[in-house]
Parts: sequence; structure tokens; C-alpha cells
Amino acid sequence: MAKRNSPGGRPRVEEPVSSGGVVYRWDQDRLEVVLCGRDEPVRWSLAKGTPDPGETLEETALREVQEETGLEPEIEDRIRSIDYWFSNKDNEVRYHKTVHFYLMKAIGGHTSLHDPEFDVVEWFPYEEALSRLAYPNEADVLRQAFDLISQRENAV
Repeated sequence: MAKRNSPGGRPRVEEPVSSGGVVYRWDQDRLEVVLCGRDEPVRWSLAKGTPDPGETLEETALREVQEETGLEPEIEDRIRSIDYWFSNKDNEVRYHKTVHFYLMKAIGGHTSLHDPEFDVVEWFPYEEALSRLAYPNEADVLRQAFDLISQRENAV
């Protein structure tokens, strides 16, 4: 994470990086994706997290998705990166975060094996997942994942 000192009493800016994925499957002819949820407040999101020292973005995405969803993922493609700003509660630090997302298929595991970071992990039909995501930029990532999946299916 890059840190910059800010002169004149302005908040310090840090630039953390995370990596995650959109995990999908076909249930008969219906596309489903997995979402991670918290109960209080109810909030659904994509699996993502911070790199361990020495990890590549892809290794981070695979590890974080496996930990947070209980699934064993395999990367098929890069989707895109998103970035956003937020501050700590005292506004002493502003964060400019970048999250890199990958398209993934589950090759093993089960959602019941997810870690305690989330209250629930579930498979949703694509359209329902799109409407449940709490963050518009993650919904955009899901739409782009759908485009990649469609291109793959049409190429077969």
C-alpha cells in the first residue's frame, strides 16, 4: 500500500490494493454467481481481499475467493479493476483503493465452507445477484463478467 504525506494538515492519502473474483456456474440453462453477505446491515458483495506479502494479484484473488466463499476457484479471465475513495472515521487518512477482479469457475469446495468474515455465502441467478449487490461499481463488474461469459459461450 503506497502512502503519501500531505502538507498543510490535509489527510494523508494511502492507496491500498485488493483482488477478488466473480465466480459463476451454470445450473441447467441458468447462469448463477456467488455473493458474500452480511446480516447487519444486509449487504451483498463480491469476494475480495488484500494481498499477502509476495502474492501476485491472481494468487490473492484465488486465495481470498476460496477463503470467503468456501469454493475452490479457477481463473478464466481478467474482468477489470475498479477504484474508489473513502476516509477513516476521523478523516485523518483518505484511501484511494483499487480492486482487481477476475472471472472464475468453481472447480471444488462448497459455500458452507466459507470463513467467518461473512454471515452467508449463496449462489444467485445472475439478474438477482445484479440487483442484490450493494455497490454499483461491483454491479458494473458483474455486468462485464456476464459479457465475458457470453462471449465464451458463443465461441464454443
